[in-house]
Amino acid sequence: MRPSSAYQEASKVLSHVSYFKGLDPATFTTIALSAYRQDYEAGQLVILEGEPAAGLYVVQLGGLKVSKIALDGREQTLQLLGEREVFNAVSVFTGALNQATVTALEHTRLWVIDRNRMLELLDSNPQLARLIIQDLAGRVSHLIALVEDLSLRSVEARLARLLLEQAVQDVVPKKKWATQTEIAARLGTVSDVVSRTLRKLQEREVIQIGRQEIHILDRPGLEQIAMIES
Repeated sequence: MRPSSAYQEASKVLSHVSYFKGLDPATFTTIALSAYRQDYEAGQLVILEGEPAAGLYVVQLGGLKVSKIALDGREQTLQLLGEREVFNAVSVFTGALNQATVTALEHTRLWVIDRNRMLELLDSNPQLARLIIQDLAGRVSHLIALVEDLSLRSVEARLARLLLEQAVQDVVPKKKWATQTEIAARLGTVSDVVSRTLRKLQEREVIQIGRQEIHILDRPGLEQIAMIES
């Protein structure tokens, strides 16, 4: 029987995911057959914090943000997700409710693998279990680094580090969704502070702000600012 187009699409996406690389063909086929596709537009909620976990998500295309929202409405972005990334593993493998809210930043296509299916595979496949443990350890390290940044570094230092991380040949492209409000949510501050800090960096001639991108004029200077502790 000829494989369905959905199965072929799922197989192509999942074959690039670290979780599933190197699995035996039968196990991989089981995973690909059980995956189903979901599409979201910018601003749509994918996961709501506190709700039961539906399954493990794999990003085919687009971008999302993982965030925690306080009772007063203030948002802290924990992570940005892009193609081939996996998310919601903690809730899937611990049985906990969704740990954060996930929102699409642009048109996004995801593949979802049912939680019960993943647990069955985990019980029968030690190699998959090892890969998942490695991934979860990496996520813990990411959160530790985020806590360190928020507690030990100033907004100026956090913004400098963000610009350096996003720069390609000293140019930081401005994505449509990358508003100052979104940047503020990543840095643990508010948009007015981001605006003032960007102007300050420009006045010090370490960056030049354009309409579609930000140019890094003095990389060593920006790197020095990124290391300053509050």
